[in-house]
Amino acid sequence: MTQLHQCLAVPALDPEHDDADAPPPRLEPSPPERNEMIAVAAYFLAERRAFAPGGAEADWLLAEQQIDRLLAGARAAGLDRAALARIGLRNALRLWGA
Repeated sequence: MTQLHQCLAVPALDPEHDDADAPPPRLEPSPPERNEMIAVAAYFLAERRAFAPGGAEADWLLAEQQIDRLLAGARAAGLDRAALARIGLRNALRLWGA
């Protein structure tokens, strides 16, 4: 399981500590998790431009903007880690127009 999948993974339910009234886990990735999300998004951007040389920095900066916009939109919509994990990062970027 990659760090990205771990960051989006839903924690296992503990029947002894079932807290059905607890709010869902907030969508607040750690700095390394956010960095990996940006790296994945930058890869998709590079893939879209057929990995032409000279665009890596622009891909990274755009990916950073996209991930921040995606996370802000997901938070505003009330999505948690589980919902974003179900959507998947690539689909989430498309869905949120990032």
